[in-house]
Amino acid sequence: MDNGHVADQSKDPKDEPDAAAAMPQRAFRRTVRMASLPASYAGRTALGFGKRVGGKPAEAVNAQIQAKTAEQMFKVLGELKGGAMKIGQAMSVFEAALPEEMAGPYRATLTKLQDAAPPMPPETVRKVMTEELGPDWRDRFSEFNEVPAAAASIGQVHKAVYRDGRVVAVKMQYPGAGKALMSDLNQAARMGRMFGSMVPGLDMKPLLAELKARVAEELDYLRESETQRQFAAAYEGDPDFIVPHILAASPKLLISEWVEGIPLSKVISDGTPEDRDRAGTLYLRFLLSGPTRAGLLHADPHPGNFRYTEDGRLAVLDYGAAAQLPDGFPLAVGRILRIALHEGDGPSIVDGMREEGFIKPNVEIEPESLLRYLLPFIEPLRTDEFHYTREWMRGQFTRINDPRGGDFSVGLKLNIPPSYLLIHRVWLGSIGVLCQLDSHVASRQEIIDWVPGFVDD
Repeated sequence: MDNGHVADQSKDPKDEPDAAAAMPQRAFRRTVRMASLPASYAGRTALGFGKRVGGKPAEAVNAQIQAKTAEQMFKVLGELKGGAMKIGQAMSVFEAALPEEMAGPYRATLTKLQDAAPPMPPETVRKVMTEELGPDWRDRFSEFNEVPAAAASIGQVHKAVYRDGRVVAVKMQYPGAGKALMSDLNQAARMGRMFGSMVPGLDMKPLLAELKARVAEELDYLRESETQRQFAAAYEGDPDFIVPHILAASPKLLISEWVEGIPLSKVISDGTPEDRDRAGTLYLRFLLSGPTRAGLLHADPHPGNFRYTEDGRLAVLDYGAAAQLPDGFPLAVGRILRIALHEGDGPSIVDGMREEGFIKPNVEIEPESLLRYLLPFIEPLRTDEFHYTREWMRGQFTRINDPRGGDFSVGLKLNIPPSYLLIHRVWLGSIGVLCQLDSHVASRQEIIDWVPGFVDD
């Protein structure tokens, strides 16, 4: 949950205009900014082509185009809430994949996207509290700070003291967040269809439909409260993890236990090697163990949702995005990993991935090429302990995005089945965070412990 210990808001928003009244204008500006990204990229690409014709080296031109595109994209996303903010948060976990000359200038901005956004003014806060809890809402609290302790994509968090003396986090949804979020996703869908037309193996229509359905779930705080309660029960008393208990909930408001801790982004930037290794291990273990222990996958892996506590535990927040996996991870995941890593049976991998929908029926992939594509990704499972680094992740992204290499054409033929959307999000996102942490993690043992089919069926 976007708990109250994410990022202190030093600015008191009392003089800002009412957020609800400003929503139509903000939605319009957001749409214009989102829509400008593809057009701006096309313009820069055309300009770059002219420079190449003029004799400027292709590598230098491409780097310049990428830098300009990243600069505008990060700037636009950094100013927005809603779906655009969520896209920015998702992008921020892949900062480790960017070349250092590009990532360096934007690292602070990307990290900020993980857990901060402009807050609502106090009068809007009071309005939301009244709508969700009634006019006597203040009777529930002995203290309530109207200036938010944290703000994120679709809601912000206030620190308060409950009537029984417990310190709590009160997360409330921005007025109009649902409409803004869906508007942003419609804009993203426009870019998604463009991308889908360039990737023959990717079926974008059902994928976008699944994405919208999952995002709509994130707007329902009652549903989120049920998910968090399920996780809290499964991890109650765990020596390694803290899941805050829910005290009260409504469709647009959540009250949960307050948890102190260092944001994972702070561990990334300032943590000792020992803390980074420990935090990385717990981070991966929680994501992998959820389906077995709670029947759920926590599906929002960006660092803003995790706190490293003083006693070396990991507090896990924000349960709006979760995949229902009552039987644990799909058996096919472990089987495919096992076959690729231990058996090297390319045809069996093709058959398994086609059966799960990763390869569409009309797409042909040469088995050995697919095996060569996959093996570097599962390198962390070859050894008892793997050192996740930015350099390693950059190498992977460079490899699969180089049109001159065979892996590029293999990647174009692969599809993401809608049922695997959140699993895929967690897999990629967690690797990005582990590389940012620069941590040593016994990934192989975690897979053995929590992913069925990797050792045996």
